[in-house]
Amino acid sequence: MSRYGSNAIDHISGSAHSAQPETERPETGQQQAEREAEVKAGRRPQRPGGARMFVALLLCLGVVVLLVLVSLGVGARSIPLGTVARVLVHDDGSPEAIIVRRLRMPRTVLAVVVGAALALAGVVMQAITRNPLAEPGLVGVNAGASFAVVIAIAGFGVSGASGYVWFAFAGAVLAALLVYALTSGATRGHHHTRLVLAGAALSASLGACTGILTMFDTEAFDSYRFWVVGALENRGTEALTAAVPFIAAGTLIALALGPALNALALGDETGAALGLRVSRVRAAGFLSIMLLCGASTAAAGPIAFVGLVVPHVLRLLIGPDIRRLLVLSLPGGAVLLLVSDVAGRVIAPPGEIEAGIVTAFIGAPVLLWLVVRRREVTA
Repeated sequence: MSRYGSNAIDHISGSAHSAQPETERPETGQQQAEREAEVKAGRRPQRPGGARMFVALLLCLGVVVLLVLVSLGVGARSIPLGTVARVLVHDDGSPEAIIVRRLRMPRTVLAVVVGAALALAGVVMQAITRNPLAEPGLVGVNAGASFAVVIAIAGFGVSGASGYVWFAFAGAVLAALLVYALTSGATRGHHHTRLVLAGAALSASLGACTGILTMFDTEAFDSYRFWVVGALENRGTEALTAAVPFIAAGTLIALALGPALNALALGDETGAALGLRVSRVRAAGFLSIMLLCGASTAAAGPIAFVGLVVPHVLRLLIGPDIRRLLVLSLPGGAVLLLVSDVAGRVIAPPGEIEAGIVTAFIGAPVLLWLVVRRREVTA
């Protein structure tokens, strides 16, 4: 995709440590010999912070595992963690095993997959638009999926999450493709601005169409309002099975784009000077966002703030390197959505509050705190 090495850019800030001419910093004979020996041996200089990155990844994965166990044990009927671990290893047919394995396991796995996908899409979206306030919904994915679900209910009589999933995914993909088509003719410097504007305009238009349909069809509105809040309950394994292949493909594309997105963060001209094919990188990034968000929205409904808050928090903790943000966004998004799902069950027993609502309650204050904190640091 590009002709530069993965070590060409270590940080988005892009300190130009190699911009100084070599004539002003001549290498000694020993330094040149060491460098040539490293090249012949196929070794690369060690990056500082690699051990810290590995430890952070292990900690995040450990938190995810702990939250998974908590999610399996918390609900209208609480189950001790020891019992949860036991029935996971051996299905003894007890009521606890039925609750854990058949009821709570699908929604917990769905929370992990959807949270990771939305956070990863948020990192890619902010990278290709160079806008820290960008989030996956800006490309019209949520609006397209919502409109398609209403069409499925009102026009085809579809009911249940397993029936919505394909309509929602088709609507999300078509909306994203339309946004990309509207921005494909933009000049290099204005592509990301036009992308955000086109996505916002399409989302507003589809939102209005959705409102009109639900206003005149009360049955469609009653079914739609339970889907649109973003929930993990009663989604079933069919929605998860349908979404996983698309999310896996989008994840592989996003992770492979890490070095290219680092270069793109320096600007289109700088990226092109480094050998980056800017249009292809943006198209690949848009494809990954479309797959990740389309499948996630189809499976769980529109869930906001995950793709916006998680990249911000990670950027404060580990820095602006896109490659590291992409990797850690996977467990980071899973943590946020698992916490939201568990909190929704604890807040209002014996009922529960949908995860999409809790995510908004958690995400909005965190985002405001990040904005205030950044302003204080800048001052």
